[in-house]
Amino acid sequence: MFRPAALAVIGASEKTGKVGRIVLENILNSGYKGSVFPVNPSYSKIFSLVCYPSVSDLPETPELAIIIIPAPAVQGVLEECGSRGVKAAIIISAGFKESGREGYRRETELRQAAEHLGLEVLGPNCLGIADTSTPLNATFATKAPLPGKVAFMSQSGALCTAVLGWSDENHLGFSRFISLGNKMDLNESDLLEALEKDANTSVIAAYLEGVADGERFLDVTTRVSRSKPVIIFKAGVTQAGARAVSSHTGTLAGSENAYIAAFHRCGALRADTVEDLFMLAQGFSAQPPPAGPRVCVVTNAGGPGIITSDALERAGLTLASLSEETTRRLREGLPEAASVYNPVDVLGDADAQRYRLAIEHALVDPGVDALMVILTPQAMTRVTDTARVVAECAGEASKTVFAVFMGGQEVREAEDIMRDAGIPNFRFPEEAVSTLRCMKAYTDFLSRPRQTHVRFDVDRTKVHDIVGKVRAQQRNELVEVEAREILEAYGLPVARTLLATNLEECIKAGREIGYPVVIKIASPQILHKTDVGGVVVGIANTDGLISAYERVTANARKFFPRADIWGVLVQEMLPPSRELIIGMNRDSQFGPLLMTGLGGVYVEVLKDVSFRLAPVSEEDALDMLRELKSYWLLKGARGEAPADIDAVIESVLRISQLVTDFPEINELDINPLRVMEDGKGCLAADARIVLEE
Repeated sequence: MFRPAALAVIGASEKTGKVGRIVLENILNSGYKGSVFPVNPSYSKIFSLVCYPSVSDLPETPELAIIIIPAPAVQGVLEECGSRGVKAAIIISAGFKESGREGYRRETELRQAAEHLGLEVLGPNCLGIADTSTPLNATFATKAPLPGKVAFMSQSGALCTAVLGWSDENHLGFSRFISLGNKMDLNESDLLEALEKDANTSVIAAYLEGVADGERFLDVTTRVSRSKPVIIFKAGVTQAGARAVSSHTGTLAGSENAYIAAFHRCGALRADTVEDLFMLAQGFSAQPPPAGPRVCVVTNAGGPGIITSDALERAGLTLASLSEETTRRLREGLPEAASVYNPVDVLGDADAQRYRLAIEHALVDPGVDALMVILTPQAMTRVTDTARVVAECAGEASKTVFAVFMGGQEVREAEDIMRDAGIPNFRFPEEAVSTLRCMKAYTDFLSRPRQTHVRFDVDRTKVHDIVGKVRAQQRNELVEVEAREILEAYGLPVARTLLATNLEECIKAGREIGYPVVIKIASPQILHKTDVGGVVVGIANTDGLISAYERVTANARKFFPRADIWGVLVQEMLPPSRELIIGMNRDSQFGPLLMTGLGGVYVEVLKDVSFRLAPVSEEDALDMLRELKSYWLLKGARGEAPADIDAVIESVLRISQLVTDFPEINELDINPLRVMEDGKGCLAADARIVLEE
């Protein structure tokens, strides 16, 4: 597809403005060295090339067919290509699933035909492809991509054309440029595998609206990310696009968090904007990622130095502590008014040689992982001379070097000098810091050890039997007692609880468990029990239990008159503890999405939660807790004893194993998980499990 010995343009044209003409012109103008066969029964010649009436009439079999004809005729031509022995096809034609029901049917039949023929197909409804090393530009874009090390693929053809204009202005070059279109056959995972093997590609950037196969995407991207940075701008991840769910976890999960968890798993770097996508691509293609978080800033202006310091701290990076040797040499070589500590301020009247002194000493300091050189053009500043110094010094160093030459048109020539030396220049410090943060995250991913997943000895048979019973009763919502039995089967400690279907059973349960107790309404339709007065705590005796029973059942009937009331749950009263939530919502793309966070009645208000895809490792579980704002409450704040974090981690791992072993579990909530003091464990106080319908 990218390096064909011969290709056919089916639907080639001489008419101005026709896509068939633009694609053919772009191929010829790109310097493509292979054979080009225009195919169109309306012409005998196009641009001095012999034009053939059909694929069957070609003098040799092309490896690649580029199809630009009306949608209804595409399948017949594709079948003709398959019969002739064509290996790959790019279908630029629109009018398929993006156009409605008829187009969807047409694309389904086309996919089946391609599978039967053994053809690899890109598109339909795409802009085409370009490979700058072949060279080949088989797109209908008005600009050709500049050669470079970045491979870009996009689900949006319109974005492709906009990116080409932006990259031309910003001098960003591409190895391959790919419009995915409808992804009828080839998808992002296929292209990632191809780009992994492409020697001319060092960075992969992508604009994606969705992935075709979540599990395969994770496997492929995890492998590819180990050899090349994969940077993705993912559109369409807001809560508005999430399906309706009923659990706490499902409500908080959404597409956004699923993709964040997926990218964390596979090492893909998330770009928040399209501009970020290409700033990151530019950074990775030009400079090595930093070995650590320690950054030295050399500047001729105090304000930008302060701005950079603030941005570094917010990004989780640090200002490097310069060695005594470095500060001594800086003090000897710089004016007395200069700052020899980081940020190193060489003052507004600094010439290129003053910059050289600071840069050279910073780059040899063992405590520096990356260098940012900031320049604001002042009357005494020699901008281009300074740019040459930055280029010379960076060329002799193995550390990450970024430039922030601020000043627009005044620094254009300097930008060109540094770009030629492989040093990206950023308009403002925050852009450079943001790029550096992501590059450091990639370093962290590469150094992350291969994770192992703990397996516990559990009672799978018991869970299988419970699920089977629920299915036999044509239910998908488990009674809380059933949910608790499943948790117990997987070794999770649960608070002692009994289901009482009437007042007599309630009194008996209270005596059996022992006062004080808690009672909660038991109904599959009432999720937020506290909101409707369905929970009473601290019941000290039988009289209080009778009163509480009557109250919660009356409240349930008042607020949910059509609810199926199974009775009440009588539960032991637990000692004071921290309240967490552990949950799972099965994402349609990536499978079981685990959540942990601050629990209780405020979980959906404070939303202090963290997500990972199951199965998780012990390191994942600990990282989930560390990401919480409330983590330091677990560690023990203001003299409080620390909570049993190890017990929480084990609970997360056991839930991870449960939802991995039983894919029919669609939603799960343990809220609250009552966490005792360190060494005293935790207990699931409330549990809910919903099976897939």
